[in-house]
Amino acid sequence: MKKIFMLIGSMLLFATSFAPISAKDAAPQKDTYEYDLTLTEISGIREPYISNNYVVFTAPITSNSIGIAFDFEEFRKIHYFKIKKNYGYEGDITSSYYFYILEIPKKLPRISYRLVIDGLWTVDPRNPNVTYNEIENYSLSYIDLPPVEFEITEKLDNGMTHFVCHAESGQKIRLGGTFTNWDSWVYEMKETVPGKYEINIPLHPGTYYYSYYSGITSFLDETNPSRGYSTDGRIVSCITIK
Repeated sequence: MKKIFMLIGSMLLFATSFAPISAKDAAPQKDTYEYDLTLTEISGIREPYISNNYVVFTAPITSNSIGIAFDFEEFRKIHYFKIKKNYGYEGDITSSYYFYILEIPKKLPRISYRLVIDGLWTVDPRNPNVTYNEIENYSLSYIDLPPVEFEITEKLDNGMTHFVCHAESGQKIRLGGTFTNWDSWVYEMKETVPGKYEINIPLHPGTYYYSYYSGITSFLDETNPSRGYSTDGRIVSCITIK
């Protein structure tokens, strides 16, 4: 009898281990189209530049490793460059170089950074923009970012998340996402000024996917460049609360 129960338990464990995951339970995948496009467009070594909501850094492969640290992270984290190889028609490598792609932080007028080349801190030799930190007694490279033209969706200091939609005036704009189980009738946004709809909702730390709705039509949050896929395959907006 004991052997029979052990056999039944093993069969149940086997069935559970290989049970298919339904589309409803599968987590949405973040859309990497803009990142992939930015990576494809890198053509060689040059000073840092902005493309598709990213800042692109490049460097020659004349060292074993290159890292980069940013002021908005208080220089606590080093992000290491990767190697990109370009190939000719016959499959041979025509060129190769280091690169790092940074998604532009929201609402920052400027980012300052330092490179770590083979373990040594230094400014970016390909960036002519350098400033001096008198308090810490070192130089920093910097990049001025495009100004934010209008209010954006973001987390507020009071723990709420502020959603903004810029659309034609006089509509009833709703918000729905994974935090409402995709029920778009839970939150209706308020038109605070003509053409701007807003709402604040509490969200715990985590990654959420959402869309705006007008009638039965859903559309993306154009103030937020982060994208993902809903469980039914639609491209939706994505926000991570830390």
